[in-house]
Amino acid sequence: MGYDTHWDAMADRFAHNAQTTVCETSMKLGYARISKADGSQTLDLQLDALSAAGVAPQQIYKDEASGKRDDRPGLEACLKALRSGDVLHVWKLDRLGRDLKHLVTTVRGLSERGIGLSVLTGQGANIDTTTSGGKLIFGIFAALAEFEADLIKERTMAGLAAARARGRKGGRRFELTKNQIRLAQSAMATRETHVSDLCRELRISRATLYRYVSPTGELRDHGRKVLGA
Repeated sequence: MGYDTHWDAMADRFAHNAQTTVCETSMKLGYARISKADGSQTLDLQLDALSAAGVAPQQIYKDEASGKRDDRPGLEACLKALRSGDVLHVWKLDRLGRDLKHLVTTVRGLSERGIGLSVLTGQGANIDTTTSGGKLIFGIFAALAEFEADLIKERTMAGLAAARARGRKGGRRFELTKNQIRLAQSAMATRETHVSDLCRELRISRATLYRYVSPTGELRDHGRKVLGA
């Protein structure tokens, strides 16, 4: 291989590596949220923290919504924009998740896509899933979420068992008693009965009444269940 040919090959290889590096450059995205849109809260503190972490203003996604709400368009857009190798920065953990279970599910989804999470302040400030230590800490969060779910399930089952021991069955309570259903049957079988008057007397809606009896007074599923019990 000649001198010029050697350097041409080196130049091509360098150009290829440079192009690959540019394509694989990770991005820093940020997410900020406030609970109220009435002006009593502002995003300034979060935006300043994200900017100090190196997140460009155009890469910050925002929401003005309660953390309990499922529909957060800013978060949805942010999660869609993230690519493998990117890192999502949030001011505090409570800005990201509705609850512990939702938080763990969200971060697990990011991890499976090769995306990191960095928490800038608050109780979760040590979480940085791009590091081994951060992954360990978040693993503890995941274990706590599973523990919480198991506790809720255990308490629910114990409550149902206690109710059954006292002669009560779990499930939806019926709006009408046996006597009220028999009254509704008799009234609906009479042509002179006004449904609105009957519903007012029983303090139920028309839709509720028709779950128990038909327009002609015949029993329906809910009515049969209550009378059968």
